Amino acid sequence: MSARVEMPLFPLSSVVLFPRVQAPLHLFEPRYRQLAQRVLDGGKQIGMVTVPPQHTDEMLGDPPVYPIGCTGLVAHSRRLPDGRFDLILSGMQRLRIVDETPRPQDRLFRVAEVELLDDPFPPEEHERVAGLRERIIELVRQLVARSDSERSVEITPELFREVDDTSFVNSLCHSLAFSAPEKQGLLEAETIPTRFDRLEGLLSFRLAELARPGETGSGSLH
Repeated sequence: MSARVEMPLFPLSSVVLFPRVQAPLHLFEPRYRQLAQRVLDGGKQIGMVTVPPQHTDEMLGDPPVYPIGCTGLVAHSRRLPDGRFDLILSGMQRLRIVDETPRPQDRLFRVAEVELLDDPFPPEEHERVAGLRERIIELVRQLVARSDSERSVEITPELFREVDDTSFVNSLCHSLAFSAPEKQGLLEAETIPTRFDRLEGLLSFRLAELARPGETGSGSLH
């Protein structure tokens, strides 16, 4: 059985955190100022979860969230004079919400028991993933070329030579301009090869969309 831990939740509508990726946070609501202080005083981990689009108008309350998220470890923190916090989170491990913990009166933020999930990468899939990696790099190059032909020539396998497969796919899933639900689907992939498959599919679909007559858009990275 996977490890289970209790962890504060930080729901966002537009951010999907992936393992091995860093993300900045600016916490200004009273409940999240309290969350930041508790986290900095304790284990320094936050359960980052995403709110489905149909519930983003409920952000001031406790909207439903996708059950799969990612743990974020506070790599850097700064408390501003007015009590707000700037944090840099490092994505550590995917999580699945098991159950939310009842909230005492003195706690403003949500807490849940979560199951920590692995991202398996079977050795027999390495050769197939190598092919997918080359295909993804070419698709990204084609997308960038639609808006910046000069920059696109820099996107080559050599650019990513020092990046391992897991960091490569997670970084692209995070940085490419997909919608939050699309990124959520990438996060929910149960293995690294499956995440490569889904990323390749999304990139291929995006290029096909942009190639249709009358379609405009950008494949730019964030």
